[in-house]
Amino acid sequence: MKTAPLAIAIVASLLLSACKGDDAQAAAQAAAAQAAAQEQEAEKMAKQFDEAVAAQNWHLAKGYGEILQIDHPSSEAAARIRPQLEDVTARDEAAGRQRRLAALWSYGDEPVGKNGHQLSAAIYSQEPVDTDGSGAHPVRLIFRDHPSWGRSAYLVLEAGDFDCYKGCRLKVVADGKTLTLPGSRPDTDEAIAMFIDDHKALWKLAKTSRQLSIEFPTKAVGKKTAEYETGGLDPAKLPKWN
Repeated sequence: MKTAPLAIAIVASLLLSACKGDDAQAAAQAAAAQAAAQEQEAEKMAKQFDEAVAAQNWHLAKGYGEILQIDHPSSEAAARIRPQLEDVTARDEAAGRQRRLAALWSYGDEPVGKNGHQLSAAIYSQEPVDTDGSGAHPVRLIFRDHPSWGRSAYLVLEAGDFDCYKGCRLKVVADGKTLTLPGSRPDTDEAIAMFIDDHKALWKLAKTSRQLSIEFPTKAVGKKTAEYETGGLDPAKLPKWN
């Protein structure tokens, strides 16, 4: 029968189409399952992002948010947190800057006598300063609270000397605002130091300003200026100053 081969061919074609249809359906189901799994994973990461934001851990939140955008960029979770990620990134950068400023300060707590403690907060100049013509060196600014000597603020040189033995007027600039404070160089060779006599005013400027500069006279090279990034000062380290 001539029709038999044609019928067989038609049936085979239908069976093949049916098989292909099953494969397509299975593939679609597998793709849907994979997409659902990816969305679930994205939501899990978005939840971690939300928890870090609630805890104000901006660095961790930024990390979760960025990984989510890279691993699951087309997910609903990524789209949901995307507008917030820009603010989180800005907050993390600001926190990073504050950590850097805080790290510029060092604090001391030394026992003095039987029951006393000397507390101090110190910072080096932002850039070294040539104070004697031999080359640039850091100029240290120190706030000290001594149980017997009380509170004081002073600059310390590594080279040269201050020209302030009879007292001097110091130009101080805090975030662009200029004022003058009295200074004095004690007649001692124990340290190359000069006191800022109005230590209360200088402390207030240090803890409220981000940038502070002090112009001071030297014996060898005239007036010089030391600049400090003071915005990271922790006033709680010297509680009696507040």
